[in-house]
Amino acid sequence: MPAPTKSSSDRDSVRPAYLLLEDGRRFSGISLGARGTAIGEVVFNTSMTGYQEVLTDPSYAGQLVTMTYPLIGNYGTNDEDEESSHPQVAGFIVREAARAPSSWRSRETLDGYLCSHGIVGIRDIDTRALTRHIRSEGAMRGGIVPGGTPPEECLEQILAHPTMEGLDLACGVSTEKSYVVPAAGHEMYHVAAFDFGVKASSPRLLAERGCRVTVLPAESGSREVLALEPDGLFISNGPGDPAAVQRAADTILEVAGRDIPVFGICLGHQLIARAFGGGTFKLPFGHHGANHPVMNRDRGTVEITSQNHGFAVRGGEGDAVPGAPDLRVTHWNLYDNTVAGIAHATLPVIAVQYHPEAAPGPHDSSYLFDDFVSMMSPRRNPVATSPKTAQNS
Repeated sequence: MPAPTKSSSDRDSVRPAYLLLEDGRRFSGISLGARGTAIGEVVFNTSMTGYQEVLTDPSYAGQLVTMTYPLIGNYGTNDEDEESSHPQVAGFIVREAARAPSSWRSRETLDGYLCSHGIVGIRDIDTRALTRHIRSEGAMRGGIVPGGTPPEECLEQILAHPTMEGLDLACGVSTEKSYVVPAAGHEMYHVAAFDFGVKASSPRLLAERGCRVTVLPAESGSREVLALEPDGLFISNGPGDPAAVQRAADTILEVAGRDIPVFGICLGHQLIARAFGGGTFKLPFGHHGANHPVMNRDRGTVEITSQNHGFAVRGGEGDAVPGAPDLRVTHWNLYDNTVAGIAHATLPVIAVQYHPEAAPGPHDSSYLFDDFVSMMSPRRNPVATSPKTAQNS
């Protein structure tokens, strides 16, 4: 087991810092990670574990993430738990950052990890008070700055920073070139996957189910997708406002119209709803955590889910999706009754507003990948679902 890496706070003197919100609320603390200033939308995540997965989730691009659990970094950081090649958050906010991690897998302290990747953070602030403020007033822009920074100078930077509404961040986190994740074992299906900020776990879970996954840049169109002759299309999670990602709609409609199964999660869920006529809106403070209960209307069960999004699909009466008569609601978020899942009435299209890959957990919703594979099965094995076969089964 390698010796723990000393954090920058062990090497240097304590460096005061503070978090300033755009409404003027200030929280004093100690600098964590890289030196400097970080500006972004301040949100909170209620997960008790999985901080490295949170840090490397591309859906958090442009955000300062507050962890509500009071002790973060207790098992360090490693080379296995990353959901992308590097941290994606704009900044990181914790109550207490463990200085001596205890895990055989640990390779670096949280502080050292943030320093290595140039991520500005802050510790020793009252995250409970901050979370209550955001819940009351809504997510807002903020800045983490060194303690000696004049507040008026910081506030000027914050107010000049763009709001999340109307912001297209998917291109900034998407792959520049397509790449392939081979099937684990025997290949049964070929899935084209739009990378709007995909987490590494999603292609891996598809690969475990016999799918070769070709991951495509966010700017790809229907021509690139159809040229692959895929058995299915996966539309990933990602950051920003779905209304700003208009180029995806035509591709979704054309692919789905050819009876190619489509499965979307998070941003992908919102893009599918918008493609078929539905609307989206900004949530007051978003859904971020690994403990959100969701009702599956079709199964009559409740799933504990991992979620990370600031926008949602507009719901209507019963299971209707206003503006999208061919869509129906399949899942509800039991915290606020927002739409958490949709399906098309006649086309093989499903989507959910949460993370069924759920790294690090929970795994209640991993069945959705099985459902997606089942939707692709008739394309490869049409005899398996013919009336004669069904009658004999």
